[in-house]
Amino acid sequence: MAEQTHVLFVEDDDVIREATQLALERDGFAVTAMPDGLSGLDAFRARRPDIALLDVMVPGLDGVSLCRRIRDESTVPVIMLSARADSIDVVLGLEAGADDYVTKPFDGAVLVARIRAVLRRFGHAGGDRTEPDNGDMDGGVLTFGDLEVDTEGMEVRRAGQPVALTPTEMRLLLEFSSAPGTVLSRDKLLERVWDYGWGGDTRVVDVHVQRLRTKIGQDRIETVRGFGYKLKA
Repeated sequence: MAEQTHVLFVEDDDVIREATQLALERDGFAVTAMPDGLSGLDAFRARRPDIALLDVMVPGLDGVSLCRRIRDESTVPVIMLSARADSIDVVLGLEAGADDYVTKPFDGAVLVARIRAVLRRFGHAGGDRTEPDNGDMDGGVLTFGDLEVDTEGMEVRRAGQPVALTPTEMRLLLEFSSAPGTVLSRDKLLERVWDYGWGGDTRVVDVHVQRLRTKIGQDRIETVRGFGYKLKA
C-alpha cells in the first residue's frame, strides 16, 4: 500500500479544524491538526509533513511567521488559508515563502484540488520540458549572463555561487528560461507553474516573480506593463 501524503494543518477554529481534517482524511490524506502556531511548529519539526496548510490568524505564532520559520528550515510546500481574498495577509504569506493560498470559507473539493496541484508541482519540479530550445546550453545548462540554470540537475548558480530556490521558484524560472525574451502572461504562468485550470489570483505570480528577482538579480526578469514578464536573454 502506498504511503499516505502527510498534511500539517494549523487552524485555531475547532469546527473548521475538525471538519477539514475529516474531509482530508476521507480523501486519503494523513493529517496532523494543530490549534496554534507554536504547536504547529513543534509538529512540523517532529514529523516533516509533505505539505503544510496554515491559517493566517492563529494564536501564539501567526501563520505568516510560522510559514517563515518553516521556510527557513525546509522547502516543503505551504498553502496559506485566509479569511479575506483582499487581505494584506495574503501577500505577506506569499512573501514569507508560501506557494499558494486558499480563501475561507472554502469548498473541501477545491482545497483538495489545490493541495494535489501543489503536490504535483513539487513531485515534478522540472515539468515535462527537458530541453528548452533557447539560450546558450551546454549539457542541460542554460546561461544568461552570470546566471546558470541546470535544467537536468535542477540547480541554479549566479556568478558561480549556488542559488537556493523553492520548487515553485524553480518551475517559474524554468518557464522563463525555456523562452528568453518571450513575454509570458500572468495567466499563462498560473496555468503552467501553478497548474490552475481556472482563473486565479495573479498576485501569486507577482509575489513569486519578485522573490525570484531578489535571488537571481532584480534586472534579470523584465516587467512588460499590461502583458506580463520576460527573461532577459
